[in-house]
Amino acid sequence: MDWTKKVSRLMTNWKREVELRNLGYKVYGNPFSTSTRRVLAVLLEKGLSYESITVDLKSGEQKTESFLSLNPFGQIPVFVDGNIKLRESRAITQYIAYVHSARGTQLLYLQSHETMAILTVWMEIEAHQFDPFASKLTWEQAIKPIYGLETDKEVVKENEANLEKVLDVYEKRLGKYKFLACNTFTLADLHHLPNIQYLLGTPTKRLFEDRPKVRKWVTEITGREAWKMACDHEKYWFGKQMK
Repeated sequence: MDWTKKVSRLMTNWKREVELRNLGYKVYGNPFSTSTRRVLAVLLEKGLSYESITVDLKSGEQKTESFLSLNPFGQIPVFVDGNIKLRESRAITQYIAYVHSARGTQLLYLQSHETMAILTVWMEIEAHQFDPFASKLTWEQAIKPIYGLETDKEVVKENEANLEKVLDVYEKRLGKYKFLACNTFTLADLHHLPNIQYLLGTPTKRLFEDRPKVRKWVTEITGREAWKMACDHEKYWFGKQMK
């Protein structure tokens, strides 16, 4: 490669990095929130810069007038890209993955209308079949203790029974593919990460460990470097309070 081409390539890479540093993305959320971590995971998989702005959930900051101007539903996270303000973590992850489809991990499986449909199906399964039970189990066993509240064992029992049925389906699916939508890591897998991470620290962990293929899948996705970074709030969440 001659010097002219080498310099041109270096300048192109430099300009790209400058553009990324100047994106001005803002994430209003909380590092302990499952939905916030879902968004952080995508940003980190893509190697994107962002400004983290902490919303104090304990004091009810998400219900204040200043925050409601960002999200009238009073929920985190909120993702700001210039004049675009997005709510709902799964919508945000899809936006980021699409805008930066050529950068970092390819999280969208869009080679054809068929692969797009399969990816969409498994993202919907996470949202409507897995998450309702996993979120309740996370709340009862991981979040309630933080607030000094007592875990409802009956609620745990009921939701574990329902989650087992979902994981039985996953076990069969993962017998055919390495990941849920296909043989590569996609948003369909990433969206599971926040609840799974919390549940691995509770007795519900056994539901994942009792299923060999699910266990292998969980080990694979929770071991991703970007996910480890998303969970390291001391280093990757800068804790700036909302103004």
